[in-house]
Amino acid sequence: MATVLLILLIFVTLAMIGVVLIQRSEGGGLGIGSSQGMGSFMTGRGTANLLTRATAILAGLFFALCLALALLNRGTGGVGHSILDVPSPAGAHKTPAAPVLPALPADRVPTTPAAPPASPPH
Repeated sequence: MATVLLILLIFVTLAMIGVVLIQRSEGGGLGIGSSQGMGSFMTGRGTANLLTRATAILAGLFFALCLALALLNRGTGGVGHSILDVPSPAGAHKTPAAPVLPALPADRVPTTPAAPPASPPH
């Protein structure tokens, strides 16, 4: 059931993208939605009304399908209903321990050389 709704949602989404791109905007858009592209079938106002209604219907279908998919997948979370409710795996929040370095004998302990004397300001 969810797969059918998801495929239907993809088709509705693609149709809505196409209808929105066809509409004439303030800057001219793609220009397909004007009366020149439709011939003498519809006037410019009729085409705009048709595209506006098609957009509204597709948007309503998109909203309903998204809501239906969310309700269908609501109980399939397993442990919790939210990713924030799921506890983290054991040890995932711990920081790693510093590596243990082998101890050097006293005669092999590195010494830091003395810093060179600072030169006087000129």
